[in-house]
Amino acid sequence: MKRLLFFLTMVVAAAPVLAATRCGNRLVDEGDRDFRVRERCGEPFWSESWLGVDVSNRGSAYEQQREVEWSVWYYNFGPRALMLRLIFEDGVLHSSETLGYGVREIGDSCRPNMNFTGLTSGELVARCGEPAHRREARDSVVFRPGPGIENWRERRREEWVYDFGGSQFQRVLTIVNGRVFSAEPLSR
Repeated sequence: MKRLLFFLTMVVAAAPVLAATRCGNRLVDEGDRDFRVRERCGEPFWSESWLGVDVSNRGSAYEQQREVEWSVWYYNFGPRALMLRLIFEDGVLHSSETLGYGVREIGDSCRPNMNFTGLTSGELVARCGEPAHRREARDSVVFRPGPGIENWRERRREEWVYDFGGSQFQRVLTIVNGRVFSAEPLSR
């Protein structure tokens, strides 16, 4: 019984540490401000941001709208470590996601026949560098989680073109909300 009590005490004591995310050799936690994360992790190699609007009391005499800024930062710690994706809401760390292994140098791991689908935009930039051509379009998506409540979010659609030179087909990648949705060959 004493062992079980000791074990449970240790698990509870370690819980905040387990929630932290390793950023190189430093730790960051959900709720940390973006400037603190930058101090601990350095500059991201790739970032993107978009806006949303939260509406409460819709349809009443006093409707409230609040603009929300979302940012995503990507970190590459080299080929022997996993990349990191940090998501911020209004400058506060909202969540983190561990991605695939990093690269030695940005843009040096791209192949025309690789499977692009499902990669985040940060993973794509890490492997292939920035695209030769890029086009953006944005739609609004409205979520209504309850009466009088609306959450407006941008759905970001992008088209990135990578040119592999020579006789290789170009690749046209459709990226939706920061993830590669499809990859199509484009003849010259």
